[in-house]
Parts: sequence; structure tokens; C-alpha cells
Amino acid sequence: MTAPLTLGALLAHPDWAAVVVLAARTAGAEPDAVRAVHTVADLRADAPAARDALLAVALSGDRDDWHLDALLRRAAAAGVAAVLLPGTDPLRAASRLLAARVGVTVLGAPDPLGAALAATRLLHEPGQVLADLVSRTAAVCATVTGGVDELVAELARTWRRPVWLADGSGRVVAGTEPGPGDRGEVVSRPVGGERAHPTALVTALPRGVPAELAAVRAALGVAAGAVGQRMADVRLAVERDARLRMSLLAELVAAAAEPGPGTRRRALDAGWQLEGWHIGIRIDVPGSVDPVTTRPEVLRAFDAAHLRAVVVEQGSGWGAWSTFADEPGAGELNRHATATRRAQSLLRSTVPSAMGVGRLQRGAAGLARTLGEAGDAARLAATRSASGCFVHVDRLGLGQLLLAWTRTDTFLPAARSMLEPLRDQPGDLLRTLTAYLDAESSLTETAAVLGVHRNTVAARVARAQELLGVVLADPDERLALHLACRSVLFHT
Repeated sequence: MTAPLTLGALLAHPDWAAVVVLAARTAGAEPDAVRAVHTVADLRADAPAARDALLAVALSGDRDDWHLDALLRRAAAAGVAAVLLPGTDPLRAASRLLAARVGVTVLGAPDPLGAALAATRLLHEPGQVLADLVSRTAAVCATVTGGVDELVAELARTWRRPVWLADGSGRVVAGTEPGPGDRGEVVSRPVGGERAHPTALVTALPRGVPAELAAVRAALGVAAGAVGQRMADVRLAVERDARLRMSLLAELVAAAAEPGPGTRRRALDAGWQLEGWHIGIRIDVPGSVDPVTTRPEVLRAFDAAHLRAVVVEQGSGWGAWSTFADEPGAGELNRHATATRRAQSLLRSTVPSAMGVGRLQRGAAGLARTLGEAGDAARLAATRSASGCFVHVDRLGLGQLLLAWTRTDTFLPAARSMLEPLRDQPGDLLRTLTAYLDAESSLTETAAVLGVHRNTVAARVARAQELLGVVLADPDERLALHLACRSVLFHT
């Protein structure tokens, strides 16, 4: 026996996109079930005795005379579930009331015969529905050029329903945002093999259309293989490019002095400018993070922070650097420092990372030196959660020596006593004040480190000054307070 369809499922189907409801059954009634489809010539025709049928009227007629009402009565007596009329013009009020009273849904469509044929195929020809969708899917996978995004978009157009590519956590990586959610029957197929939490191709369709569900599942099997192959091709290309970048950077770092002509030519081909002034950046991540696949996260963070830099996979993280054609001034260096702090704050929101920044160095040899300094700073940054796991070499030097002096038996008790008014205050005033002093009183940099608005930082710093009774404009008080904050925070 053929499984019935509901009118709700039919109305949600792409083939019925032009069908509208002209008159509904009584509110609260069970959904109309459609088990058969019949066609009559016009409003004067007799309704066939077919319970739960969809009755399609082929030719238009005058809806304002008694023939429509007579047809609705005959359809109700025959057990018809719905009448499909030509055209979508509204019914007169008397006909709508009659349809509700006798329990017949009235629909309208520009092409009632086409809608009836689509319903017939879904009811009685599931094999044809499946074969048609699978063949069209195979043709799309074979002919569409481009990458995964282009293929997913073309599948959505072919299936006339949303299609997404979701990673193992369910986050959409291709397709229209925001994702499946509660969109009826959600169907998925793993891409790239049966692994734990695999990437999957996902689509959604109306509930209650068994033929369509079977067809989409079969089509997903075809499409998932094609998507998986394209993802593998992309992965191979990404890994090849990563190996080339890593090899070239290793040559530059190992050269110590000036690189040879071959290395310079490869750097030129890669778009790397070896001359000029460089500031090295090192980002360390845990071993569980793949630098190759996660590199786009770094690029997005740098782009959002307006930080222009080359990014290269290097060991358990990335080496990066910014290049200036001419020696940058103090203002430009401060803007770069702010951008690196902002980039680290953005990156840490998605990837556990520690960032170190080297000093400004000149030429190819200077690039190797500043990257080495950045690597040392990154290792130190991993232990400094209070600074957002960020260390800039230019801001160490004397500060590191003074901080070592503060770790004496007499300094720490005095520092704790001095900062006692900040204890248990809302807003973590000690951490805020420390980050503010580390950032040389920059509200913007402090906000980036703490991940809060700069107005919040300003309010917290003002509150801390009030509680401590200090004036940060006084260099001596500022130095003492900075040393006390670093010492107490280090021993917390």
C-alpha cells in the first residue's frame, strides 16, 4: 500500500512552490492525508469516489457562480481531501466558509496539472524520483568546476533545498548560514570516510515525503564522494604549499647571514620581501592543533586586526613577520604593537595560543634574528596568562630585571599590603590594572588583551586609582605600582 503524503509536506516541496491555500479546513483538524491524485476537466465534473484524494481541476471556470460550491459538496461527499483549482485568485467568502464547513481544503496553482503530476510521482513513482535526483546529482558532480564551495552551492540549486558542509562540531564551513537548525527532516552523510565526528554533507527537507527522503539519501551518497574528493585535492594542495613555505623559511633562518641566489629567487616567487625592516612574530599552540589546517584562523585574526604579515607553518605553530620598506617611526611601531595584541586576542578566542613579538631588524639576516627573538618571547608568553599570553621583546629588557628584584622576601609582603584594597573587588581590578600598566596606559591594547570594551577598562582603572589613592601620572608612583602588581600577580 502506498504511504500517504500530507498536504503540509506537499506544500513545502519545491515542486509545489507556486501552490497556495485558498481555503483551509476547520482550525485544529488533523492534517490532510493524500493517498491518490485524480484530475477532472472543470468545475462541473463529478468527483470520483476516492477517499483522501487530491482532486485537480484542469480548466478554469467562473468561481463566483454555484458550480464551485457544488463541486466542493460533491468532493466532501466522495471523501476528497483537497481540491486544486487553476489560478491563485482569492475565493469569495461564501466558498471559503463552505469549504471549512464540509472539511475540504481548497488550493490554487498557476499550473494545477503540473502540481498534480508532481504529487503523483511522489506518491506512486518513488523509483523514478530517486533515479532522476541521483542522475542530476552525478551530472553536477562531474561538470561543476571550482572547489567545495562551488559544488555545495550547485547541489543546493539542483536539489532546490539548502545544503551545508559541517565539520565534526556541527559548525557550517560551506553553504548558507546559519545551518540546518529546525528545518524539518535533516539528512547527512559523512564526507571522507567513516571517522569519529567526521565532516558531513547535510541537507533538510520537509517531513512526510518518503520518496523524496529516499532520493535525497541516495543523492547524498553520490555527492559526499565528490565533495570528499575535492576536499582531499584541496588538502594535498594546502600541504604542498605549506611544505614549500616551511622549507623556504628554514633555509632563510639557517642561512644566518645573506641567503644564496636560489633562496632569494624562491622568496621572490613566494612574494616575500627580504630587504627592508622586519618584525618577527611567533605563535605557539598545543600539539593537538594542526598548524596546516588551522592557518586560515590565523589569517582571519590578522586580517581582522589589520595586521599585514606573512604567516608560515613552523613546528607546533607559526612563524610570521611584517615587513616595512623604510624604517618605521615610533607611531607606526606602536600601531603594529597594538595590532599584534589585537590579533592574539582574536586568535585566542578560537585557538589556545601564545604569541611573541621580536624587535625591528633589517635585511634577510635581520629577519632570522627577529624570528628567533619572537620564538623566545613566545615561550615566555606561554606562562603569562595575565598578559593574554603575549610578550613583546621591545617591552622586556629593564622591566624583566626590575621584576626579578621585586621577588625578594621584603618586597612581596609590602606589595600585597599596598594592593589589599583591590582584593575581592568586582571586575578583577588587579588583573586589569596590571594589563593596563603592561600596555603603557593604552586603553585599546588593554581592552584587546582582556577582551572587554575600552570604556570598561577606563572605569576599572579609575576605580583602582580611587581605592589605592595613587596618581598614575606620577612616574615614581606608577613604577612602584607596576612592580607591585607584577610581583603579586606572579605569586598568585
